[in-house]
Amino acid sequence: MITEAASQPAQAPRSWLPGRLARPGIWQITAVTVALVLALPVLVIFAHVFIPSGEVWSHLRETMLGEYVANSLLLLFGVGVGVLVIGVPVAWLVSVCEFPGRRVFQWALMLPLAMPAYIIAYTYTGMLDFAGPVQTLFRELTGLGFGEYWFPEIRSLTGAMLMLTLVLYPYVYLLTRAAFLEQSVCVLEVSRTLGSGPYASFLRVALPLARPAVIAGLTLALMEVLADYGTVAYFGIPTFTTGIFRTWYGLADPAAAAQLAAVLLSFVFVLILLERWSRMRARFHHTSSRYSNLPRYRLRGWKASAAVAACLLPVLLGFLIPAMQLSIWAVRTREHWMNPDFAQLVFNTFYLAAMAAAIAVTLALVLAYARRMQGGPITAIAVRVAGLGYAVPGTVIAIGVMLPFAWFDNTFDSLMRDWLGISTGLLLSGTLFALLFAYVVRFLAVSLQTVEAGLGKIKPSMDDAARSLGVRPLGTLTRVHLPIMRGTLLTALLLVFVDVLKELPATLILRPFDFNTLAVRAFELAGDERLAESSSAALAIVLVGLLPVILLSLTIERSRPGQRQRMRRRNGDSARTEPIAVPAGTRGA
Repeated sequence: MITEAASQPAQAPRSWLPGRLARPGIWQITAVTVALVLALPVLVIFAHVFIPSGEVWSHLRETMLGEYVANSLLLLFGVGVGVLVIGVPVAWLVSVCEFPGRRVFQWALMLPLAMPAYIIAYTYTGMLDFAGPVQTLFRELTGLGFGEYWFPEIRSLTGAMLMLTLVLYPYVYLLTRAAFLEQSVCVLEVSRTLGSGPYASFLRVALPLARPAVIAGLTLALMEVLADYGTVAYFGIPTFTTGIFRTWYGLADPAAAAQLAAVLLSFVFVLILLERWSRMRARFHHTSSRYSNLPRYRLRGWKASAAVAACLLPVLLGFLIPAMQLSIWAVRTREHWMNPDFAQLVFNTFYLAAMAAAIAVTLALVLAYARRMQGGPITAIAVRVAGLGYAVPGTVIAIGVMLPFAWFDNTFDSLMRDWLGISTGLLLSGTLFALLFAYVVRFLAVSLQTVEAGLGKIKPSMDDAARSLGVRPLGTLTRVHLPIMRGTLLTALLLVFVDVLKELPATLILRPFDFNTLAVRAFELAGDERLAESSSAALAIVLVGLLPVILLSLTIERSRPGQRQRMRRRNGDSARTEPIAVPAGTRGA
């Protein structure tokens, strides 16, 4: 026994230096290689910070940079306040209160996730402009003419804040509701015994416990604000994304565009650091492992009416009204989409999305399995670096992809001209390969998180059993893990598919000539003020975007610890009941 105890410490270094640094395994090498390749766009953008500034950058710095910063900060502040004001209260209402329609609202409040910001901006512009149905009806009812009445301008900074708030509040709602559902009944019951009512319990107990989730949802929403291009471009608001496009296309200065992208990227990293800092400064923990049904505060009278109105307005303004208007326009302009050209547009979009989703999920599976097989700091860092792209705006990634690809094409073409007297043309830039590469960099994190969660549910003993039968790691992955993870992989494919379907700025910059997608077509038609004709492409994106919303609704409904056990008891299958799940950090209190 003494010999065995003494021999244990000698094996400790293997837990944090898997496979020995001197001889890294094939999985570790693969993970590091994939991470370096996917980090190329971000590295290229940061490298341009050290390039001496030219005349265009000096001009931008002296004229437009201040406006880009001011508008971006105002958008961040306005949307941040908006998503908190909407997302947190409705999450609390549907989680712990009982009022008419609560079961419907708990999933309906997620519907605006299917509505991209640029699509809702086009829709409301068509409805609220001078020639739109709202002002037309107002003039008919009042008899007033042009210039004789005041009407809020939708194409403004305030209008952009409202549009972005209506489609981004679900980020805060989703994470906050999940946090409320995971909270223990005991802490809420203790607050009630100390004299706190529902409102006081919310402010003093539930909200502090949910603070990390609230901050995480807010950070995700604000990163989407910085990444938005379609809304601010259509409303004519100078921000970093519109400035990058203007510098790239209008001023034809890739270096200055990359330097603008680097400034925008610094904003994103500041948001990430603030989110991490906020979680380090204050920590709130559950102190009980008792999880039963959350208490329902039954609302009556005006309180019930106020709860219904608070939940109905975001759904009505963020999804139902825009979807109805798009449907009306699509029916009126059916001759513009019931033709082979629109079918080709749908095929292009679905083909790109399917290819990008397949590549992203494959790479995510490789990275997640590498971390499982040869975990350690190097592999863990490589996996995290590979997943950083989701925090980077599509505009920045597109510039970071185009610059090295264009350099390679020009260099290789010059060499071929000198050696063989032939021109190779564009091999990478301006091709579907460049576009797919940008999609994978941007959305790998979506599939990576899903695959890691699915792989983590498979017990390590199954790997040991496969090895004892002589199955190699790759065979274990294909013969054991993949059949078990079929549902997880399909979910990851769907999530990436829909994200690629909605991506606009990267597609605008990197798409081949005469190659359109639904998002690009909707943007082009809206830019030409052909809003009704753009409805078919926009509506197709929205309808497909509903699929992950349904998945999220089902997942969150089952996210409360002990939910699976209660469902099995309800179905009379108590013999197969699993232990109640307890979140990390709740035991030992």
